[in-house]
Amino acid sequence: MLEGPGVPAFDFARPPGEPALVDARSVSWRVFRNPVALFTGGVAAVILELAEPAVRAGVWDHSSFRTDPVGRLRRTGLAAMATVYGARSAAEAMIAGVRRAHERVTGVTAAGLPYRADDPELLRWVQATAVWGFAGAYHAYAAPLAPPDLSRAFAEGAPAARLYGVPDPPRSLADWEALLARAAPRLEPSPVLGEFLGLMRGAPVLPRPLRPVQRLMVRGAVALVPEPLRAHLRLGRGFRASEAALLRRFGALAERVDFPSGPPARALRRLGLPPDFFTAARSPNAARSPTPAPPA
Repeated sequence: MLEGPGVPAFDFARPPGEPALVDARSVSWRVFRNPVALFTGGVAAVILELAEPAVRAGVWDHSSFRTDPVGRLRRTGLAAMATVYGARSAAEAMIAGVRRAHERVTGVTAAGLPYRADDPELLRWVQATAVWGFAGAYHAYAAPLAPPDLSRAFAEGAPAARLYGVPDPPRSLADWEALLARAAPRLEPSPVLGEFLGLMRGAPVLPRPLRPVQRLMVRGAVALVPEPLRAHLRLGRGFRASEAALLRRFGALAERVDFPSGPPARALRRLGLPPDFFTAARSPNAARSPTPAPPA
């Protein structure tokens, strides 16, 4: 899924023994292993990013989302995987390259306000929405996480966030909720949101027989956005209980599937950890509610 034209090569299996930015026993390593959580959470995160006017202008005017959505998803997915599973030295080099690219992105919003992609406030929003999206989707559709584990996901993302240029990223669920409350007044609906969701429903991300699952995951991503923000952003109808249950079944199935050539498995080999590491080491704090609600 991460290989393709224009996607840089990244070897998750080397150098042998070098740790990642995030510990292998982390919540993040569990969350990022699940493809349902990754796609659904990634779409949810971008919804909130595009609702912020300056971030929307930077993403929509300076990226290939409209012309090459699959390539953009692959590059973004590789960056996320490298940040979590890559050897520290390789991840730091990749992040440094992203920062150099951000330095060249400047512009003016539709309201005439200047922005820079390396603005720490905008980077904080992007980083925080990513953690919220991935962890929230995992919690809602793969395996429930207790509040302490949801907070851990934010804390685990903080070192990488600082490398990306965020001096004080949220480090807990409470920090995220406070950031969301501060940001809410400037979030706004936009035709770009509808265009983005249409691209995510129709782009050939999954093989054709699985396209209905892809569309289901997009609807699940919209459902993660808390009310009344979802209504304010005009994101459309809600997610039926039967749809949520079906997506949870896909998410639970993905928890039990190993991808031997995927980044998590290659990172385990780099660290000399057993292939069943994830199934053998479950967090004792994980909740087991059959119908979890996504975090606000």
